[in-house]
Amino acid sequence: MSVVLLVLPDFLLVALGWLLHHRLAFTREFFAGMERLVYFVLFPALLFQSILRTPISAATAADLLLATALVCGAGMVLAWLAKPLLRPALLAYASTAQCAYRFNTYIGLALAANLAGPAGQTLMALIVGFAVPLVNVAAVHALARQSGARPLREIVRNPLVLATLAGLAANLAGLQLPGPVDTVMARLGAAAVALGILCVGANLTWQGGRGQAGLMAWMTAVKLLWLPLAALAVGHLLALDALTRQMLLLFAALPPASSAYVLAMRMGGDGRLVALQVSLATVISAATIPLWLAAAAWLAG
Repeated sequence: MSVVLLVLPDFLLVALGWLLHHRLAFTREFFAGMERLVYFVLFPALLFQSILRTPISAATAADLLLATALVCGAGMVLAWLAKPLLRPALLAYASTAQCAYRFNTYIGLALAANLAGPAGQTLMALIVGFAVPLVNVAAVHALARQSGARPLREIVRNPLVLATLAGLAANLAGLQLPGPVDTVMARLGAAAVALGILCVGANLTWQGGRGQAGLMAWMTAVKLLWLPLAALAVGHLLALDALTRQMLLLFAALPPASSAYVLAMRMGGDGRLVALQVSLATVISAATIPLWLAAAAWLAG
């Protein structure tokens, strides 16, 4: 099946989310409640069970952690280069830098399952679990001057970090969930992806960003162009297997997380600018993700 056809259903869900909120009168409060449900309940259940169900060795986890850290680090360095090269306003830079390395988890997990089934989704869950604390520390640190927030406290309380650590610990300890509990977790996880992607579409907006075209173009290019190139290089450097390389590339090519807007607003940043940045990158990624995956398949062949 064409890569475009594999990617298309999830971006149609993004479009449906936009229609529900902006044209069919589903309120912002409705989607805010859905986002909390996905973030605190459904998605942690999916992460925990995906990691628990698949055999993982300490060596495999270490390789994946290193690869994830290198890709995320590349995004942070490339985002920082905007400061000396473009000399943007401090608030605009602090707000949008996170869009160069934060990632949309819901789209990532959905596409991973479409491309490679449960094995791909488990790898993506591990990558996401490793990346969440790294990118959150960087994003909170960049905005800390605006609110005096404590990055460590943000990470310790993050439900995605807790679910990943619990899943890894249970997996390495050889634990298994009782049958009824496993079924409940599976059903919660099954709801997470579709609802999460609908929330992505509901958050799309085209307001804000006046006078920041250069900065937005830079961060978008880092996220959708340079970071996937970095992922290809890291996969080759670490001699990762084909499936892991594919999932690492998909992770790097994902658009920024919708939660970047929430963080910017909560910490005194320019939320409207971030919302527009995320929206533009999400729409553009519908074209760039299939191109990157097709390029990876061509290189592997």
